[in-house]
Amino acid sequence: MKKVVNKSKYKSRIVDSLVKKNLRIFGAICIEGPKWCGKTWTSSYHANSEFLVGDPSGNFSNRLLAETEPYTVLQGNKPRLIDEWQEVPALWDAVRSFVDKSGEKGQIILTGSSTPVDKGILHSGTGRIKSIRMNTMSLYESGDSTGLISLKDLCENKFESKLLEETKLERLAYLIIRGGWPGNIDALEDDCGELAISYMENIAKTDLKKLDKDIDYNEHKAKLILKSLARNETTTASNQSILRDIIENDADSISKNTLTKYLNAFDRMFLFNNQEPFSLNIRSSLRVKQMEKRHFSDPAMACAMLKLTPKKMMGDLNTFGFMFEALVERDLSIYAQAMNAKLFHYQDYRGNEIDAVLELDDGNWCAFEIKLGLDKAEEGAENLIKICESIVNSGGKEPLIKCVIYGVGNMAYKNTDGVYIIPITSLKD
Repeated sequence: MKKVVNKSKYKSRIVDSLVKKNLRIFGAICIEGPKWCGKTWTSSYHANSEFLVGDPSGNFSNRLLAETEPYTVLQGNKPRLIDEWQEVPALWDAVRSFVDKSGEKGQIILTGSSTPVDKGILHSGTGRIKSIRMNTMSLYESGDSTGLISLKDLCENKFESKLLEETKLERLAYLIIRGGWPGNIDALEDDCGELAISYMENIAKTDLKKLDKDIDYNEHKAKLILKSLARNETTTASNQSILRDIIENDADSISKNTLTKYLNAFDRMFLFNNQEPFSLNIRSSLRVKQMEKRHFSDPAMACAMLKLTPKKMMGDLNTFGFMFEALVERDLSIYAQAMNAKLFHYQDYRGNEIDAVLELDDGNWCAFEIKLGLDKAEEGAENLIKICESIVNSGGKEPLIKCVIYGVGNMAYKNTDGVYIIPITSLKD
């Protein structure tokens, strides 16, 4: 069988290093994330044989074979790719047992664009199957960031000021609407939002019904919820706020239980990449809010639900600012994963907010403010310094670095207060 990916044409992804590392450690890995983000291509690149569960040839004979003879489909040169395993949930238990028998590492690579209901899966896979979240492409992966400045280097105090080619507002609008799907990277401006629109339409119309065949999901309700989430992109809106937003903006209303049911379903389809709240060390006297910051996996999803185009967004700089923040935080979460770090946000009851907090595996943390233009960067730096001082004065730990990430401008520098000012189009992991 011909492999999915031609290795000579493969475009490297930041997650590649994690795949290699975890194949050395675990008997199997599971690469999961939203549809079309490149899971199959990346898995195929690292695999030496493959089995595509959803292959329609032979009247879906692959799926039938997986259902009747799951151990047979796991046989092959290792690592062996089993693509879209969730279509036959029994494969999870089969993989867990399969890797147990030999005790070898790096045997199976699973991919999944949704998580099946728990029934039918007897074992969690703990210690045998390592799940790795994959997202759409960051700007560095898609070739839209020069990568001249490394986030890892910043954390190690390695930095030189640079004068860069200026990124225009129009370019940023295009990058946000286009999204980071590998198949959409070269889209023309007039066409750049079509893939995301199709993606979200399919979620509401067909994918939900495939997810749980015994639940009667309503397409109209799904769209109402997705549209409200889009209006609340990059905020800490509660479920109750989402319900109020739906009532205020649409004729129909939705119950709390219905909202929860749909949000759980969307989460199982990897539509979200929310930022958890950052918790200060136990010595701090500050009370911290415990609300997640809402994010779609790619800001283009929110733009699609709001019917935004690059030109429309240029006419609404307030919305532009929220979507740009979502773009930056998408990239930071990808870069953080490569550093074995995690992205959070910070809010306290004094009204202080930090857009993004990177917690490193050694316990150190980094504070990021996000601004659309370089003209607001120094203002952002002042705010960051003020909040970090408040945290330290309340018993918290000083951040390792303070950084303002912006969109429109042409300079990367460290200001007199020690705050880095960096354009997102120059950043990499």
